[in-house]
Amino acid sequence: MHQELEWIDAIAPDMIKVLKQRYFVLRQVEWMMPVGRRTLATTLNLSERVMRTETDFLRKQELIVVGTSGMMLTDQGISVLHGLEKVVDNLVGVRQDEQELSRILGIENCLIVSGDSDEQPKVLDAMGKSVSAKLALLLPEGKNLIAVMGGTTMAQVADQLTTRLSIKRDLTFLPARGGVGESVDIQANSISGKMALQTGGNHRALYVPEQLSERTYEPLLEEPSIQEVLSLIKESNAVIHSIGEAMHMAKRRDMSSGIINMLKDDKAVGEAFGYFFDAQGKVVYKIPRIGLQIEDLTHIKCIVAVAGGHSKAEAIVAYMKQLAPKQTWLITDEGAANSILKK
Repeated sequence: MHQELEWIDAIAPDMIKVLKQRYFVLRQVEWMMPVGRRTLATTLNLSERVMRTETDFLRKQELIVVGTSGMMLTDQGISVLHGLEKVVDNLVGVRQDEQELSRILGIENCLIVSGDSDEQPKVLDAMGKSVSAKLALLLPEGKNLIAVMGGTTMAQVADQLTTRLSIKRDLTFLPARGGVGESVDIQANSISGKMALQTGGNHRALYVPEQLSERTYEPLLEEPSIQEVLSLIKESNAVIHSIGEAMHMAKRRDMSSGIINMLKDDKAVGEAFGYFFDAQGKVVYKIPRIGLQIEDLTHIKCIVAVAGGHSKAEAIVAYMKQLAPKQTWLITDEGAANSILKK
């Protein structure tokens, strides 16, 4: 496909340019609909005259409709947009970037979604859909135990899972760790429950506060219900998690000013699984926890990490190069990928 596109570009470069521009207009309408022409032009950095020309064409082709509240995609527009994804990925060199990103990070596979989730929140929905599609390929038929971390990114991933994932599969979603103390809707318990609801799978909860001393949580380990869930977590054949910025995660967890100052002094850049690490991937602090640990990931075949936005680039590099198992699949966006690739 890539060679054919190069031939087309050689003989009709304007055709490739027009195709890409109209594709990006359709994609942005899907993310923002209903959306006005002026807002769309500003977002895509196009003049209003150019935007008027493009949207008039797309309307005549019945790919968008224009209403009082703004423009929206038609069913045909959605079909065309999604059908062109792989073609446009080839046009903008996404596949080559994915291979280079995998090489730099030292992991087997990367998938890059168009856009920057720091600037366009809807990109997270596209990342979530990519997670769902990738799980459909990676998860075996039959019984699957899927350990799930918490966080805002994971909450949006959960919204994109569908019952298609349960075809020929018996899915059980498990919180990878305790998390009572965070906002309820982004706790691992809530997210694993939402994933079960979205897919028609099963769910087991783990009601254990995350930030407990060993002396406090050791008695909890004697509880049969907790032992049972922890045993299932250890047996997980799949894990879905995100990677956070260190300071943001510390504040979200309402950590003490003393610990936050320590993280600053140690130049922590990222967090995953309760491990805070610096730019070299050295762990500088670990939250005492019940549940999945990074060292438990080694034997798990299906690991999907979801993290995007240019602001997370440093954290992604540090985690992937030093802490992530090589079999990890990274689902990210152009914002993070381009920052890492220095594009």
